[in-house]
Amino acid sequence: MTLKDYDTVWLDREIREVKYIDQSKLPGELVIKSVQNLDDIRNAIVDLEVRGAPAIGVFAALSMYVLSVRIGGDSMADFVKEYVRCSDYLQSARPTAVNLSWALSIMRAELERFTLHRFEAYLLDPNLSDIELDDELRGYIGNVLLKKAIEIYENDIDVCRSLGKNGVSIINAGDRILTYCNAGRLAAVRYGTATAPIYLADESGLNISVYCAETRPLLQGARLTAYELSESGIKTTLICDNMVASLMSQGMIDKVIVGCDRVAANGDVANKIGTNGLAVIAKHYNIPFYVCAPMSSIDLSVKTGAEIVIEQRKDIEVTDMWYKTRMAPQGINVYNPAFDVTNHELITAIITENGVVRQGDGFLVAATK
Repeated sequence: MTLKDYDTVWLDREIREVKYIDQSKLPGELVIKSVQNLDDIRNAIVDLEVRGAPAIGVFAALSMYVLSVRIGGDSMADFVKEYVRCSDYLQSARPTAVNLSWALSIMRAELERFTLHRFEAYLLDPNLSDIELDDELRGYIGNVLLKKAIEIYENDIDVCRSLGKNGVSIINAGDRILTYCNAGRLAAVRYGTATAPIYLADESGLNISVYCAETRPLLQGARLTAYELSESGIKTTLICDNMVASLMSQGMIDKVIVGCDRVAANGDVANKIGTNGLAVIAKHYNIPFYVCAPMSSIDLSVKTGAEIVIEQRKDIEVTDMWYKTRMAPQGINVYNPAFDVTNHELITAIITENGVVRQGDGFLVAATK
């Protein structure tokens, strides 16, 4: 079996577990894992076994269904209290990727709608402790949450496919495309975001080639993007992050296409640390810089990128990871933010499932109508 034979995350309905490709083992091993308890689910996100904003959102939705069928208690009050605790705990796993909170909010809202619809008295006297949680009621709740989780899962596939179709319009025959981190099929359920136009361009015979920046310190470009693109037969070249300016100065890059974890209302974008630097260099060399973002990654509650919370990662990712022995002096201070923010003025266009939104179009105003 190869990578193309699996979705990144999916639900085993028979045993009610979430299964996923463990991305921390790639490209050396293709390992499939299963989770069903809260700590294992959260650790899978924190430890980057499941990563990529869209994939995290789908994983969270499926996981909340799986957790819901295992919640104990005698009343609806017990159930709701534990469900909310689990949801809040998962939401704390990765603060920057908006898809996580987006999916958890949708699942919680679905539970609230079910509760209000089934128990009209709750509107007048919200005392769920009076409502017995029997097997029949558990079954109803499970079916409601399962339906919504599967809807989120299937929507991600449709969104990435549509985003890819829209993104092909900015790709020309023979383009040499630079991408960063991993916004590929491994970052979503299927297709990916930044790679979706690349896959469709290749299928259309446009004879493109791709440069993958390694993406320090976790090497998602080297381990994941280079792996999945080369497995698909796309001409792929791996480069170190600090080689970008050299390639651009020689006219070897035609455009940059990256994904993102959150888009602010003004079009500022949070993505893997180093994206901002790529955008600045691309601007200097007049190279178009495109961001692929599903609508679920657009957060209109955040006015500018300055308001986006940036996750800080462990020191060990810089000092020890990938080395046989530690490569930094003991006790050295380490600054290791997972993301940076790219100003909207550096971005040529944002590609969504609704279309390609350019600066002159009113930017995100057009995308969100």
